[in-house]
Amino acid sequence: MRILLSSLFAFLLVGCASYPKKKGFKLSTTAESLIINPYFSSTANDYVYKAKINAFDKSFGGIFIVKKLKHEQHRVVFTTEMGNTIFDFEFQGDELKINRILPEMDKKLLINLLKMDFLVLIKESSPALRSYSKENSMLKEVDLLSKKHYYAIEDGQLKKIVRTGSGKEKVAFLFSGISDNIVKKIQITHQNIKVKIVLTAF
Repeated sequence: MRILLSSLFAFLLVGCASYPKKKGFKLSTTAESLIINPYFSSTANDYVYKAKINAFDKSFGGIFIVKKLKHEQHRVVFTTEMGNTIFDFEFQGDELKINRILPEMDKKLLINLLKMDFLVLIKESSPALRSYSKENSMLKEVDLLSKKHYYAIEDGQLKKIVRTGSGKEKVAFLFSGISDNIVKKIQITHQNIKVKIVLTAF
């Protein structure tokens, strides 16, 4: 009985642990600073990707374009390969303006999900609340739209962003093929709902 109680207590401790602790990171004494996401930060570039968006039981494919207009202002457009607009969003800070959207995607739940996902992608800087470290990796804790996010930095590059809830991974943003602050592939995967976005640079 004592062994059973000890095992249950250990399980509860692990289950309630924070995301960094579960991943083996330890709180760092490094002074907190701004987190910089450089991947959509240049007004000189049009960031163009081939995109596949699976949302619930629907699938959309086409061209995904991000354009930084000015400080904290980005336009995010998703079109078919023939040039028909699927959605046209504009972000000013944390605010979303919908210029156009297909009726099939004009659902409050989906729009809120896309707003949060794309805001994470384009947000250039945020104050780090806490820092965690493990070997040559760091995790920076950030609050975006009242949701806890962790920025995973390896060898000085932002490789992953994780949105968590109750210490569990809810959404993962994976960045790969990084060169000169351009990401060749971005994958956004929701763990508890059927939403997945894959962006591949041309």
